[in-house]
Amino acid sequence: MKSKQVIGLAGLAVFSAGLLCAQVPWGYGPPPGGLTPNTPMAQRSAQTTVQSQVTWFQNSTRTASNYGDGGYGMVWQQFQMLQGAYNAFKATLTQRQLSAGANELAELDAGLGILEEAFTNYQQDVANGQSSTSAFNNMCQVLRQASGVWLQEFNSDCGRLRVGWQ
Repeated sequence: MKSKQVIGLAGLAVFSAGLLCAQVPWGYGPPPGGLTPNTPMAQRSAQTTVQSQVTWFQNSTRTASNYGDGGYGMVWQQFQMLQGAYNAFKATLTQRQLSAGANELAELDAGLGILEEAFTNYQQDVANGQSSTSAFNNMCQVLRQASGVWLQEFNSDCGRLRVGWQ
């Protein structure tokens, strides 16, 4: 019986590693030379990447408990990928869009900061004696719901700023 469990866990580990690697290969940020494309197509592409990354992040919060101690790292990695995608998105905005949407972009930045605080809250909850499983499940639920609200605001702001319309 133990050999079947070991084989199953080994297969899961290989499969999981493949999934994580499949999302990491591309980088975010401006291209070499510091020139940032702010064409409508670049904006739409960056917007879609952020939307997809929120979905991947939310999926990681749903499945992370299946990965034991590695679940926290998976959720944290997906959050960092979301931050990177959002920063790359902002790099595609025109100066006019940046100026017109300064308040909205600041609120989106603050929203990501609030999401990041959930990781610190998890660590504090565990340090204060809450079971790591309970604290982790709470953190994942909060992150999933809060990222959904953040995405709604992101989509709304993109419409107001006419992202991809120039």
